[in-house]
Parts: sequence; C-alpha cells; structure tokens
Amino acid sequence: MPDPLRPALLWLRQDLRLDDNPALAAARETGAPVIPVYVLDESIDHALGGASRWWLHHSLASLTAELEKLGSKLVLRCGEAAKIIPALVEETNAAHVFWNRRYHQSWIEIDKKLKSDLGERGVNVETFNGSLLREPWELKTGSGGYYKVFTPFWKSLKQAKPARADTEAKPRKVETPKQFPKSDKLDDWRLLPSKPNWAASFEGHWTPGERGARERLLDFLSDVIDDYKQGRDRPDKDYTSRLSPHLAFGEISPLTIWQATHAKMSDGAISDSAGDKFLSELAWRDFSYNLLFHNENLPAKPLREEFADYPWRTDKKGLSSWRKGLTGYPIVDAGMRQLWQTGWMHNRVRMIVASFLIKDLLIPWQEGEEWFWDTLVDADLASNSASWQWVAGCGADAAPYFRIFNPVSQGEKFDPDGNYVREFVPALQNMPAKYIHAPWKAPQEVLDKAGVKLGKSYPEPVLDHAAARQRALDGYKTIKK
Repeated sequence: MPDPLRPALLWLRQDLRLDDNPALAAARETGAPVIPVYVLDESIDHALGGASRWWLHHSLASLTAELEKLGSKLVLRCGEAAKIIPALVEETNAAHVFWNRRYHQSWIEIDKKLKSDLGERGVNVETFNGSLLREPWELKTGSGGYYKVFTPFWKSLKQAKPARADTEAKPRKVETPKQFPKSDKLDDWRLLPSKPNWAASFEGHWTPGERGARERLLDFLSDVIDDYKQGRDRPDKDYTSRLSPHLAFGEISPLTIWQATHAKMSDGAISDSAGDKFLSELAWRDFSYNLLFHNENLPAKPLREEFADYPWRTDKKGLSSWRKGLTGYPIVDAGMRQLWQTGWMHNRVRMIVASFLIKDLLIPWQEGEEWFWDTLVDADLASNSASWQWVAGCGADAAPYFRIFNPVSQGEKFDPDGNYVREFVPALQNMPAKYIHAPWKAPQEVLDKAGVKLGKSYPEPVLDHAAARQRALDGYKTIKK
C-alpha cells in the first residue's frame, strides 16, 4: 500500500470546484497532503477555444483564491499532461493521483495509459464520476445497447436516479504539504485576449467560478424557474438558468443542481412540472455525453452516414455574413451578435441560427460547430456536437431534415415585440414590431421614420428563405435515393 504520508496529486480538469468534488474527497480521505494541479494541455484533441480560454482564466483565478482560504494552493503547469503528471509524481514523491473522468475517447486513452504507467510505478490512481448524473455505460436499452433517442433515455435516468445518492461536502480545510512544487503564473498563459480585447464586454454578463455558479443556481431556483417551462424559448426574457458555462468547467456539479431542484420541488417552492422540465434539459447534457462516449467522431462526422454525401456548398461570403451577424435576417443577426458580445446565445436562437447556416446557406454543420467551439464560453464538446447534429438532421434523435426554421416566423413567435433584436441590432431599434423581423417588407416611409437604410445601415437579406428551403429539400432528395 502507498505511504499515506506521501502526498496525493489532485488533477483538476473539468471540475474546477471544491464542493461535491469526488476526486478531492477521495484525496482527503487518504490523510495525505493534497496537491491540487491544473495542466493547460493544448496538445489534446479539441483544445479550448478563445472564449473558453477567457472563462478558464477567471475560473482558475477564482479557484486559486478559494484554495488559499483553506490554506492550500493551485499548482499550474503548461504542456502535455501525459508527461507533466508523471513528472510531478516524481518531483513530489506522490503516492496517490486522483482525478474525475472525461469522456471523449482520445482523452480516455491518455487517462488509461497514465493510470497504467503510474500503477506500474506503485502509485495509487483512482478516478471518479464528477461530471455526469450517470456514466455513459450505465444506462442501457432493453437490447443492451446505448440510448440513441432522448425520451427513453430521460425516462430511464429518472427511474435510475443519479449514481451518487449524496453530494460530497465542501472541505473546511485541505491538508497541505510542507512545500508545494513550483507553479506557472496564470497571467503568463495569456488566456485573455488583449489586442484587440474582443471579450471586454463579457465581464458584465458573467461571474466565472464556483461562487458565481452557486449564486446563479440560487437565483434561478428562487425566481426564474417558475417561468422556465413556458418562457424558456423567449430570448427577449431572462427565463433561462445560464448555468451552462459553469457546468462546462465543472464549477458546479449536475448532482448539486439535481438535488437543489428536487429539494425545491419537495418543499412545494416550485411546481413539479417546472422542475421536471428544467431537469430534463440537464439530462440532455448527460444524453449528449452518452452519444460522445459511444461515437468518437461525433464532433466531425454525421451519425447518419448518408449525410456525408449531402450536396453542401462552399460559400465563404455566406459563412462570413453568418459569423458577423450580417445576414439581413434580424433574429439570426441578433443571435450571432449576442454570441460575439457575450460569449453566449439563447438556446432557441442557437437552433434558429444553426438551421439558417445548414439549411438556408447549405454550409456543412461542422463549420458552425467549430465557430461555436471557439466563441462560446459554455463550449462543451458533447452538447455542442450533439446539438449541431440534431439540427442538421444527421444525429441521434435528430429533428427531421425537412424541419427548416423560417427565421421570420421564428422571430415573430419568440421575440414578438422585437426587443431581443433591438438589444443586439441597434440599427433596427426604432423599427416597429410589425416589421422588425422582416424590414425589407416595410414601406419606405416606415424605414425612413426608423432611420433604416437597407443595404447601408442594415443589410439586405443574403438570400430568399423560400427558395433556400426548396434547395435544401432538393438536396435531401438526392441522398435519400
């Protein structure tokens, strides 16, 4: 058995928290001094995008401060984790290494090899589920396979309940070694953009870190959740939890959210229907990880193989107009500008802009997935990939390909007063609601009064939606044959 007086390494990844952290709890149970370490490994597949790097900087700064309150430190190292972790074990003479699992196959292979190599050296390595309600291999269909349809997955998850009955308590103290290994300086990693600082407006919208996550959850469960079921599709209202980036970085565990929601339901503070709807969205995240674990190429290749032969277009101008929010379709442009200004986009609008890219512009969904990966603060490999494939009609439990969102009617339905568009497309702030989602239909006197000059202050539509819809359906017919 390893010597308990020798230190334990706690390798943090997508679990940047002290509360309900199974790996941390196990490290402390050894009685050994604990050395928390974070490795910035940019050699792995799907390294963090720009917006996520901004969030990571602030999340690590927050975690460092929380650890220091407990008399501990966070050791930062940059490089290949497969080399750095063994080197740290040797440098500190660590007897144990603990981490919470991750689920893309290329990441799993790194972890498996590390565990094997360290085990051969007599190091005790233990891993845990710190990110999901259920492991991807735990819930199975009647035939023994994995779930490819969400509704039966959700029913199975509700029946099985989370794997852990209780959350791990936040420690009041973390045992520390006499001397910590040398750490990089966070600022030296240059995770924050500077020239230009395109993330300057992010700070007004987010509070990265464990404390920010807990506050967001409490605010949501105390007030917003009552309107969630009916209002979650309204981008002009603040009816969503906005917990997704906190979950992506593991600043709060899904089990903590599950238990807090059920506690409110049990007390009668929130209705069962509101709580159940919110938890089903949390379960979609688990479902996405279920798909990622069983399909290594989920971020790059369609699950329905026939879509590899779809007649996609190369349209650099169209892709650029979509990225910049200059398509001439206000709800699409508002969403893409919200993404750029805040690092986040309302979920209903994500579906609208994704449909526009894939089915109006006929640009491959992978282009959208890559853009979101780089620009979302809540970029999550499983959720991002599964959701893009869902909209494209080529994934598991996907929306039918012929379900093509009309950006005008979607805007009129979910932003009926036009306030969401006005917030992010200021050129249209004086447009009346009747025309704000289709300004090209407005009489000239209405445009003049609103100060809108189509083609100048706001672009003309880059395409005709009706014609684009038919083109997309014609393309689908070719792969059905």
